[in-house]
Amino acid sequence: MLLGIISALAEEQQGLVEAMQSPYKLVHGQRTYWVGQLWEIDAVCVLSRIGKVAAAVTATTLVEKFGVTHILFTGVAGAGDKSVRVGDIVVAESLVQHDMDASPLFPRFEVPLTGLTHFPADHHLSTRLADAAYAFLDEDFAAAIAPQERAAFGLTRPRVHRGLIASGDQFMDDPAHINRLNADLPGLVAVEMEGAAVAQACYELAIPCAVMRTISDNANENAATDFLRFVKSVAAQYAFYVVRRFCRQDEETVKIQASRESAGT
Repeated sequence: MLLGIISALAEEQQGLVEAMQSPYKLVHGQRTYWVGQLWEIDAVCVLSRIGKVAAAVTATTLVEKFGVTHILFTGVAGAGDKSVRVGDIVVAESLVQHDMDASPLFPRFEVPLTGLTHFPADHHLSTRLADAAYAFLDEDFAAAIAPQERAAFGLTRPRVHRGLIASGDQFMDDPAHINRLNADLPGLVAVEMEGAAVAQACYELAIPCAVMRTISDNANENAATDFLRFVKSVAAQYAFYVVRRFCRQDEETVKIQASRESAGT
């Protein structure tokens, strides 16, 4: 596996580059790519910047120039449903571009000439990512997130959700818009600005991808309040610990298999 890890903002990827073994930097297409190993996994970390075009360009470059075989996108999102709260983790099962509308030539949300409205995340990769997220919340959350930050953002018993993520080139701060999307897109759990573009690029390039989002707001008029504080003190920690657990899963599997073999099972 050569793992590409994308985030939109530097704060969302804080700690991962520092954790790399023997990293080296390559600047290409106005982006900085860090190449090295993360917990024994060969990896390339990069910031896409914000928006669908930026994200699609970055994903394509990871595949075409760096030869990555799998892509993870980590970052923040607004809640797409009232059951999803700030501090929860969303792992995409599928992704849709909520601002794609080429009707009447094509159905609303359908990406022209693909026949698809929803682009699937890779099931195996997403399940591994969700397992890492569950383990983080069960075992690392209390130590990873400072008590004052938990209190400031009301982080109590955060949960993992799997479902539909909607992406568009809009920062969501209108509850009425979210309600309309809920009616039009059953199963919606989060809204953001990059994931569906990455999913489309990976679909067209036949590369497995998974998308994890930490819910930073309820996509209402208060969405921008303390946004960067949340990204730095909460979302960056989520990404670091979840990616670490994701990378170490292979190591744990090897240990379990070796233990079973030595026991003759």
